[in-house]
Amino acid sequence: MLIKECIGGYKIECETGNYYFSPKNIDKGTLLMLSKVQVTNEDKVLDLGCGYGVVGIYIAKIIGEDKVVMSDISDEAIRLTNNNLKRNGFDKVRVIKSDGLKNIVDNDFTMIISNPPYHSDFSVAKSFIENGFKKLLLNGKLIMVTKRYDWYKNKITAVFGGVKTYEKDGYYIFVAEKRKMYVEKRKNNKKSISKKLRRKYEKK
Repeated sequence: MLIKECIGGYKIECETGNYYFSPKNIDKGTLLMLSKVQVTNEDKVLDLGCGYGVVGIYIAKIIGEDKVVMSDISDEAIRLTNNNLKRNGFDKVRVIKSDGLKNIVDNDFTMIISNPPYHSDFSVAKSFIENGFKKLLLNGKLIMVTKRYDWYKNKITAVFGGVKTYEKDGYYIFVAEKRKMYVEKRKNNKKSISKKLRRKYEKK
């Protein structure tokens, strides 16, 4: 199955399959999320849970393929993404098979973009959010789209210290920034916990 779409003035052509999420057209939530994404040539972007590759391909068309990394846990997603990159004229984008961010060694992303599997439990999204924070540079952004609000807002706020939320047509787009003040706060919290643990073990 082949879909063709024009996003932000860029033509994108992707092979999909019936076993894939939104196989006949690009998911509306993804399109709404991309409408909130602003990138420059200074950015380095991770398309986390890339599926058949729409987000990463779109970003590569704007800032260049050497500044984009794409990942997914599925072998079939990796195959489709590689095929679709070639279909759209790219051969230098790094595509990594990874369970969440486990195989992502880079720690210098300015942006992580994800449309997580929100029809499952929250364990995948929890991993994306917590580990995504670690992989972002200071002032880097996590951008997510879901159809669920409360859990995502609370979780992202707990990890990042705050989040901007946009709602349209039943979708929620979350934009969170890794800020220096909250990075230092998290470090201080860890130090405080470790001191308490040390005192606990010293008493034994």
